[in-house]
Amino acid sequence: MKLVVFVVAILTFVVMALAIGLWTLARQVGILFERISPMGALVNDSGPEVGQRTPEFSLPSLTGGQAVIGPKSLRSTLVFFLSPTCPICKKLLPILDSVRKSEDQWLDVILASDGEDGQHKRFIESARLSSYPYVVSAELGLAYRVARLPYAVLFDEHGIIRAKGLINSREQFDSLFNAFEMKVGSIQAYLDDRAVAQY
Repeated sequence: MKLVVFVVAILTFVVMALAIGLWTLARQVGILFERISPMGALVNDSGPEVGQRTPEFSLPSLTGGQAVIGPKSLRSTLVFFLSPTCPICKKLLPILDSVRKSEDQWLDVILASDGEDGQHKRFIESARLSSYPYVVSAELGLAYRVARLPYAVLFDEHGIIRAKGLINSREQFDSLFNAFEMKVGSIQAYLDDRAVAQY
């Protein structure tokens, strides 16, 4: 009987120690999460700023028809700049497809690049991009001052740029939509403003 009481006492002590350890670990994870802010799309200072009207274009699409970049009734637009030779761009295509399907009620997605039409036509075929408007225009890239790829610009139905930045992951795609919904220039700007307000 004494042995059973002893074992129960030891097990009770072990369970209490584990509970304290778990609470301490959860607290440390929370502190770490506060210190390490989520990384949104990397915004550069060149090109049209968030809050400005987008340059307007009507460009022929390699997949047929015209791609309109500018105000659209009840539809926002995501212009995704990519290249057939960019490995990160190729990695993001399934994510982009998922984004387009999940946000189809209010968002149009346009793919944009520059270079030779032939290379892009082969890329459209191999990557199965025929359902997207796909424009090849150096002027479009210059208008947005796109220096590195992949890059995305999100503007609303009035043609006002709501978010933009260099995109390398699903989280950075999501940060564009979060910034759009929160009506802030970028997640980084929002976090910086909060940090300043706290001090």
